[in-house]
Amino acid sequence: MERTLLIIKPDAVRANHVGDILKIVTDNGFAIKATRMMRLTTDQAGRFYAVHKERPFYHDLVKFMTSGKIVPVALECENAVAKLREILGATDSTKAAPGTIRNLFGTGLEQNASHGSDSVENGKIETAFFFGEFEF
Repeated sequence: MERTLLIIKPDAVRANHVGDILKIVTDNGFAIKATRMMRLTTDQAGRFYAVHKERPFYHDLVKFMTSGKIVPVALECENAVAKLREILGATDSTKAAPGTIRNLFGTGLEQNASHGSDSVENGKIETAFFFGEFEF
């Protein structure tokens, strides 16, 4: 089994899409291993997105991710990273395939309703960031 992280972002939480997104994920064969609702601090968001620190969108991303509650979700299934990225759709919601999470619930590039790990290694790192190994 492979582990990956889904984050339901503040825009989707505010719009009450948490249940809809979790249903899509579980209907696609994922097992929810851990979840919580929380509000990131600026420090936490900065550390989580540190890989983007030199990018021009970094500060806006941190500001957006601290603008409301998020729902991080540790997921497991075969080929979890690739499978989740497929059902999330393109990062820019306006370009995401019909029926994908970002197409259904996102409104643009930044407010795209969700984050998904981009590699198996990052899936492990990102789930540990929110849950640690002892929560599994």
